[in-house]
Amino acid sequence: MSTTLASAEIRAFQRELIAWFARVKRDLPWRRTRDPYAIWISEAMLQQTRVETVIDYWRRFLARFPNAAALADAREEDVLGSWSGLGYYRRARNLHAAALAIRERHGGVFPRDPELVRELPGIGRYTAGAVLSIAFDAPEPLVDGNVARVFARLFELEAPLGSKELERELWSLAERLVPARGAGDWNQALMELGATLCAPKKPRCDACPLARRCRALAAGSVETLPRPKARRASVEVELEVLCVERDGAWLFVRRPSDGRMAGMLELPTIEVAAAGRERLHPIAHAAGVELRASEPLVQVRHTITHHRIRAQAFVGRTARRALPEPYEWHASSRLGELPLTGLTKKVLRALRS
Repeated sequence: MSTTLASAEIRAFQRELIAWFARVKRDLPWRRTRDPYAIWISEAMLQQTRVETVIDYWRRFLARFPNAAALADAREEDVLGSWSGLGYYRRARNLHAAALAIRERHGGVFPRDPELVRELPGIGRYTAGAVLSIAFDAPEPLVDGNVARVFARLFELEAPLGSKELERELWSLAERLVPARGAGDWNQALMELGATLCAPKKPRCDACPLARRCRALAAGSVETLPRPKARRASVEVELEVLCVERDGAWLFVRRPSDGRMAGMLELPTIEVAAAGRERLHPIAHAAGVELRASEPLVQVRHTITHHRIRAQAFVGRTARRALPEPYEWHASSRLGELPLTGLTKKVLRALRS
């Protein structure tokens, strides 16, 4: 059921929240520009990553790829290397693909038409709304996790997160509430409220500029909203990892060009449950590697979404320099530049410690 909002109530929401934002907004570097490219990069990085982490990555990324043309001209491996450490590498691949599309379809200029923006790889309704409203003050709505939480509490929405019912209601509210002028400030204010005061746990309702208008606060249901979606059961995964260093270089495997962590580099790895009793031996044989011990040198734990991973690292040696695909040697001095998987970084750190 659609939430009823009178015009006067909408104007009050807009006025009070934007005034609050003007007083308390955080001084973030991407808020000092109206360059759609710079804002787009920040939005891509901020998805699934904390603001404190993003700031330095954003600055370094823009220093290396200052505009869409520079990003389009770069090799994907270089883009992934600059992204290394942020995780969710599909975001970086989509940025590169979208930059290529901007160069080919729009002459290197970020488009202003919402439909054209949403046609770019990796850009959905949220990102399009964020970039267009902040860069051009276009009256485009947006809904992210912070906005969903704010709306669920303000209007006491009972449908669970992830449900089509809640999705429809959230976007309907976003469309009705976004002002014709000042859309960028409004959208940023909504996200700021969710990020700083209307937190998932221990919300600071006493400091909220919209507290007197919050239906969940009046009903005493703030702590229970939004309703959570069903959690996926965790899956235990056991891996064995082959670690080979020769003449100051490490042996890696490049992951396939599609699927999870596409194009990333990792130490040769096998899942124990699928490998049978031979485990690492076929991989070692294919690479011409001799395992130096039957017991792992180090063990690390890692988590990817709902997968809980235990990885045991075995050290090997080889006299071969020329190896078949997908094996590659990379110098130890360049590890910081390479698009390494998170698990590979953990194993290498454990080996050095």
